[in-house]
Amino acid sequence: MTAQTTSPAPAVPSTSELVARARDLKPLLSKNAAAGETDRRVVEESIQAMTDAGLFKLAVPRRYGGYETSMRTMLDVSAAVAEADGGTSWVLTLTNVCAWLTGLFPARAQDDVFGADPEAKVSGVLTPTAETVKVDGGWRVTGKWYYNSGSWHATWAALGVPLTDETGEVVDQALVLIPRADLELEDTWFVAGMRSSGSNCLVAENVFVPEHRVMRVPAALVGEYPTEHKDTEAFYRSAFVPVLALVLVGPQLGMGRAALELVVDKAAKKPISYTFFAAQRDSTAFQLQIAEAARLIDTAHLHAYRAADDIDEAAARGVYPDLLTRARVRSDTGYVAECVTRAIEILLYAHGAGSFAEVNPLQRIWRDSATAARHAVVSPAVSYEVYGKALLGVDETITPLV
Repeated sequence: MTAQTTSPAPAVPSTSELVARARDLKPLLSKNAAAGETDRRVVEESIQAMTDAGLFKLAVPRRYGGYETSMRTMLDVSAAVAEADGGTSWVLTLTNVCAWLTGLFPARAQDDVFGADPEAKVSGVLTPTAETVKVDGGWRVTGKWYYNSGSWHATWAALGVPLTDETGEVVDQALVLIPRADLELEDTWFVAGMRSSGSNCLVAENVFVPEHRVMRVPAALVGEYPTEHKDTEAFYRSAFVPVLALVLVGPQLGMGRAALELVVDKAAKKPISYTFFAAQRDSTAFQLQIAEAARLIDTAHLHAYRAADDIDEAAARGVYPDLLTRARVRSDTGYVAECVTRAIEILLYAHGAGSFAEVNPLQRIWRDSATAARHAVVSPAVSYEVYGKALLGVDETITPLV
């Protein structure tokens, strides 16, 4: 058992201060973005800079020196980092939400992770692609988990597993916390977008997981978390799937803003080929495209912030959001991704074929945004169906992740 080494609760920076810290790192993160793509992992200098700025503490409990912030703060900081680089923001975002997941586990498990190392970083995959055997005091776990974003930098992993009875029948599903040192990493991340996220495969071979590091997923889906601190820590009362879904579009907000800023900044000096326009900004057609893209990005922010407020306000009141509210958050999540990807497509047309030059950050923003928007939990079509069924009172469910 790990001895608890609770850190003094720090003065928690405001959201605006944390966003300012993120933006202060923009020159460094932007400089390292291309190298992150080439290496298929975020440059360690960028990881260390974000660590030093406290950006990995957003969802760590204050008991361990973390900031224990809010859904809205996580969105804003993720977006600010994504203005510099989407892949770097994705790693930060997923690491922070896995810290939040860790805060839902029993205090003893939290002590194992953050008590031993307040700077611990957790990656995670919920998909239960493993086998388990019940043993005295816990479980033996063998499995592979693909798409493990930030796995290069993690010291722990939160991983989905099935739980079986003595006959091998699956009787439950859980998340387990496993030290990264107990896992192998298979380098499998060869993709067109989000290359620097390093979303590789983690492998467990007969790893022992003590019972206190096991959290049942069906209970978590209705807000029944094993943490002993829910009464005093509102953030860890937040709704399970809404947090895990909405956090994924924080980077989209920043990538949309970055794309718009880049195209607008170039418009005063960039001509429109095969026309009489020496500057794009003088073209009515270009002006309409910019307005449409900006409107879509604004709309994305409005939906993201409404959903974040739904989550944060319910957590503050100590109530679990009803099905309709949770379904709306999933729908908002999908719509944010749809709005931003549509906006970026418009901006590509407006900016022209030069958008796809390797030296132009716009092509990386496009690839990163398009890849992130295809995350299964973000999927607009599925999210809209979930919301439509909830609005109409249709009992048939297509996913438990609401």
